[in-house]
Amino acid sequence: MRILLDEDVPRPVVALLRHVLRGHDVDHVQEIKWAGKKDLVLYQDAKRAGYDVVVTNDAAQMSDPDECRAVKKTGMHRVSYRQRHPGLRGLATAVASLVAAMPDVVAELANADGQRLIAITGIDPTRQRYTIVDPRRNPPPYWPR
Repeated sequence: MRILLDEDVPRPVVALLRHVLRGHDVDHVQEIKWAGKKDLVLYQDAKRAGYDVVVTNDAAQMSDPDECRAVKKTGMHRVSYRQRHPGLRGLATAVASLVAAMPDVVAELANADGQRLIAITGIDPTRQRYTIVDPRRNPPPYWPR
């Protein structure tokens, strides 16, 4: 499967997605010199170039009837995710959500019998995703005494 990352997808994600999506081609619009292309043209050109999927962080794209028609016309899969929180913390959770979801998304799309629109559910950065243990006060069972 050929996957194109839109310019609103951070470039460092390319290496991570290439690692977790081995056997698939992952390109970024900046790498292939398509940065700045309007979405109406981007989808047409991506289809002609043989891409199957466009990944974007453009939340407003489907609100534009012309862009929505352009996506539909190509028959390409569209994967979207959102960065709902500001700054580096928001970037980290958005990237983590995207990278964690994409292997399953690509597996689903490989068996799809037509175009699919996928919205990735983001990790909630307001919820703690780790535990901390002070082994001096509350040693775990495996901790040497």
